[in-house]
Amino acid sequence: MITMSDSRDGGKDLRIGGQNGALQWNRESDDATLPEQSPSGVAQSSPLPTGRWVCLRFQIDTTQQSMRTYLDGQEIAGLRVDGVPTQDIDSQWLRRTTAPRPTTFRLGWESYAGDQDTLWYDDVALGANPIGC
Repeated sequence: MITMSDSRDGGKDLRIGGQNGALQWNRESDDATLPEQSPSGVAQSSPLPTGRWVCLRFQIDTTQQSMRTYLDGQEIAGLRVDGVPTQDIDSQWLRRTTAPRPTTFRLGWESYAGDQDTLWYDDVALGANPIGC
């Protein structure tokens, strides 16, 4: 539902969306996911709620391998990269030694299973400092 071109990955996209019923990060270049696609990893994420507005917030540190993702103000443990490999969470993500450096921000929804979904965006904000919900 969100893609960002990563200048440190040849312009390939850094993406966040849903897979296996849960929110997930994905790198286009090597298809690495956060969390990893194991039952334990997916269980550390959260499904994107339906039928109501939600606040999705994330931080990407472009100086080190650090990312955090929040849903309605609560951090999602399975979507955290802190530089220390965590089994079933970020081990494959940390195989890349450089932190992402997004240069674009695109919104949309792409369904690979043929499902039809409606997704609404409101109050989109980008900044160098944390922005609350």
